[in-house]
Amino acid sequence: MTGFDREATLRLLEHGELAVEGRIVAASNASFLGTVRDGDAVAACVYKPVRGERPLEDFPDGTLWKRERAAFLVSEASGWDIVPPTVIRTAGPFGEGMAQLWIEVDESVDVWKIVQRGDERLRRIALFDAAVNNADRKGGHLLPAPGGGLYGVDHGICFAAEPKLRTILWDWRGDPIAPEELAVLRSLRVGLDGPLCEALQPLISPGEMRALVARLDRLIRTERFPQPDPYRMAVPWPPF
Repeated sequence: MTGFDREATLRLLEHGELAVEGRIVAASNASFLGTVRDGDAVAACVYKPVRGERPLEDFPDGTLWKRERAAFLVSEASGWDIVPPTVIRTAGPFGEGMAQLWIEVDESVDVWKIVQRGDERLRRIALFDAAVNNADRKGGHLLPAPGGGLYGVDHGICFAAEPKLRTILWDWRGDPIAPEELAVLRSLRVGLDGPLCEALQPLISPGEMRALVARLDRLIRTERFPQPDPYRMAVPWPPF
């Protein structure tokens, strides 16, 4: 992971003492800015307890926090480092939930502009979203970090069994998937017959796992980025 020790960060997020500093009021579910501390090691994080999730008609209750962790595991397996380090917290100030490393944003970067010009850094995020069936890729869920990194966050409504891809990243719709991107997808598919499947099993349902496998198989077979579905909303609202 760029800029920090991956294993140490995950260990700190999972086992450090978690304290809430304040609520992130723009979030639709209860989300908190917190700090995790273990001795001299300290980091800022986003803490989302399961008890703060609002029920949704099209996702099982109390599962959004697990989907955030699942998205991190797929991101990690891909090697693309799209999702910041994310762990399951079995305990916290408001109970179990997920904790994710807080990413400081480069305020000089205009996300709207990089989306408009089809910045190549967004290409792998678009492909990742197609794989995990992200139903909510808004501009505010893209975090440009100092040094040129670009992260994606808020993956609570991914991995549905039914097609739900809603994103602002349609610049590559129908384009060929590059050979190096196909290699990543094939590696993920192999992982779903082994360690990645085992890691995801406690987080998503068997039907959602089968759908993930089918989406990867389709991307690998067609070697194309997906097209928007003309019969469904293809862009989340509001987009930014």
